[in-house]
Amino acid sequence: MSNKFNDFMHLTFHGKLRVITLQGQLLKTFILYKGFFKKAGKNFRLNSPLRLYNPHNITIGNDVTINHLGWLLTLQIDSNIPELVIDDGAAIGNFCHITCVKKVYIGKNVLAADRIYISDNLHGYEDITTPIAKQKVKFKGEVSIGENSWIGENVSIIGCKVGRHCVIGANSVVTKDIPDYSIAAGIPAKVIKRYDIQAGKWVSVKSEKGKEGIEA
Repeated sequence: MSNKFNDFMHLTFHGKLRVITLQGQLLKTFILYKGFFKKAGKNFRLNSPLRLYNPHNITIGNDVTINHLGWLLTLQIDSNIPELVIDDGAAIGNFCHITCVKKVYIGKNVLAADRIYISDNLHGYEDITTPIAKQKVKFKGEVSIGENSWIGENVSIIGCKVGRHCVIGANSVVTKDIPDYSIAAGIPAKVIKRYDIQAGKWVSVKSEKGKEGIEA
């Protein structure tokens, strides 16, 4: 048989195998996880192993994918019931860590790479006679990530909002709001580009001191 024929058979076989595997994963997700959540849409896929804590406060939209070794946690620390929402079409990479004590919203079609950390809270640390791990968890600020945004690898987003169609560069730490249609990077993250609607293109942003980027 020719090499072209072999290549065709190889692609056809693996293509069918991938479809079968995907269908199996969707069925497995439906059986294992659907009943745990506050609400779960159609065709969502959670790749085990996955760690869930109080999933009855979590809403999963349609066509959501969360990859291996993720940890989704909600924790009620006061009278507010936590609300963690991952909306339609969002895709979250491996080793995600998402925690919520009040409200965390991940918008439609958000693409997040591996090892992201998203949280609306932090540990208290003020009492130096008590280990930080044993101090109270405190609410910092609601988190939302706008639709169609891209979150790079190893990014932390803590107590703030990221607008729609934004890019957050790898290894960034975001602690202040990022406007719509922005590219931000760094520790702490700074806006380095914004989309100029009138010009119809992305333009660099400079601070008042002339340095590249402004603090978000």
